Amino acid sequence: MSIQRQATIVSSLTACILISVKFIIGILSGSVAILASAIDSLLDLSASLFNLYALTKAEKPANFEFNYGMGKIESLAAVIEGSVILVSGIFILYQSFKKLFFGGELVYLDYSLYVMLFSLILTTMLVIYLNYIAKKSNNLVIKADALHYKTDILSNGAVLIALVLVHWTHLHIIDAIFGIGIGIYVAYSAFGILKEGVLILLDKALEEQKIESIKQIIASAPQVQSYHDLKTRQSGETNFVEVHLVFDPNISLLDAHKVADSIECAIQNLEGKWEIITHLDPYDDEGAVCNIY
Repeated sequence: MSIQRQATIVSSLTACILISVKFIIGILSGSVAILASAIDSLLDLSASLFNLYALTKAEKPANFEFNYGMGKIESLAAVIEGSVILVSGIFILYQSFKKLFFGGELVYLDYSLYVMLFSLILTTMLVIYLNYIAKKSNNLVIKADALHYKTDILSNGAVLIALVLVHWTHLHIIDAIFGIGIGIYVAYSAFGILKEGVLILLDKALEEQKIESIKQIIASAPQVQSYHDLKTRQSGETNFVEVHLVFDPNISLLDAHKVADSIECAIQNLEGKWEIITHLDPYDDEGAVCNIY
């Protein structure tokens, strides 16, 4: 089992624990902030389970039906998780405004404080673990999960502060005000991961730094007179590159192929997983229309 799949299983189990304790104390105490946090954890579980499914599919090799593999399902999972985060933020806002206008008092404050402190510690440990896996694997799904739970740290911390202030001041409206702040932040945080996932699904080019490294590798081959139609995209953990290399018309096909192989090997040695297609041209035919010889 890959470390990415292990990470999603750990996320799912953590979400199950948090859902149980938050729902019990949230219902008993009447805290909208805790109930909103419980709903957020429930959505976390749904997202983590889908991420597990997505990673399982993405790790399967290319086949006759999916010639390029199913790596883009990871980007789809990131978009879904970003949507889940957005819905979570909207729900928190709804519950908070409802309490702000209609009121309500908190009970079992001591238990509520203990639960949120426990949630904060457990979520912090999970984020540290997910960040480690994300850096090691450079996986978009794990990055999305880490970002998701990072927002949970801030929201759990805000809920804890709100409960402490309610305990000290007996102003129960503080719970609703903090809930509104949490909802706005959670909804805002969703747009970053949504944007990244959508751009990958739309075959956005790789980062400028990676493209520049590819250009330098091509330029370092003296036999290549020029190049054109350099195209890049990402699918899951794999970076795809296509390029037309222009050689002297008198070079042998064998020699040109060796040069192309050396360029492909150099790109393969860059960070990440790569699939490269090089087209060998005897002259610069950029923009040329199709001709039959």
